[in-house]
Amino acid sequence: MKRSSRIALSIVTALGLSLAFAASIAQPGGMAPGMMHGMGGFGADGHGPMRGPMAARMQNADPAFADDMFLVRDMIHGHERIKRSVTNLPDGIRTVTESDDPQVAQTIKAHVASMEQRLNEGRIFNLFSPTLPVLFANKDRIKTQVEATDTGVVVTQTSSDAAVVAALQAHAIEVSELARDGQVAMMRNAQAAMGMMMRGPRFGMESSTPPARAPAAEPSR
Repeated sequence: MKRSSRIALSIVTALGLSLAFAASIAQPGGMAPGMMHGMGGFGADGHGPMRGPMAARMQNADPAFADDMFLVRDMIHGHERIKRSVTNLPDGIRTVTESDDPQVAQTIKAHVASMEQRLNEGRIFNLFSPTLPVLFANKDRIKTQVEATDTGVVVTQTSSDAAVVAALQAHAIEVSELARDGQVAMMRNAQAAMGMMMRGPRFGMESSTPPARAPAAEPSR
C-alpha cells in the first residue's frame, strides 16, 4: 500500500475511534476501567488499529490518566448540575465552578486538584483541547490559586505573558462550553481536533498561539 494511502487510512481510523472514544466517556457509565489500554494504537511501523495523537495520549498515559478521564466523564454526565462563571482579568482569569449536588461538587474539587498537580509537574492531561498544550508548555509562567467552597472551587490563574493569558481565557471558554453543553461539546471538540489532524501531521496542537474564539454565553441555571 502506498504511504499516502496508509496515512489516509490511519486518519480515517483515528477519526472514527476518537469520536467513539469521546462518545464513550460522555455516556453514563462511559468507558470501563482497562478499556483504554485495550484500544491500542499504531506504532512507528504503522501496525495496529490506531495511530496519531489519540493513540499517543492513551498509550503514553501516566497511571492517573484513567482516573482523570473518569472525573471528566462524571462532570460531563452531570453538567446540567454545574454552575460556572468566568471573569476575565487583565492578566488572567477567575472562575467559579460549583454544584448543589454533593457528588458533582466533590468531582469538581477532585478534578481541579488533579489538574493543579499535573500543571505543577508538567504531566499533561488532554483529550481534545487545543489550548492545554500551550498552558502546559508555559506552566512556569502561570500562577494558580485555588479556593475551595462548600459546593466547588474558585480558581484564579494569572500570567505576565500575554499569549499565556490569551490561552488561559480561551481554555476557560472551552471548559464553560463543556459545563453548558456536556456531551455535545465533547463531540464538537473531538471533531474539531480530528479536523486539525487531517490538515496537518501535528494535529495543530503545538501552536504557541491559541485559536481565537468568541466569548461563550454564560450558562443559564
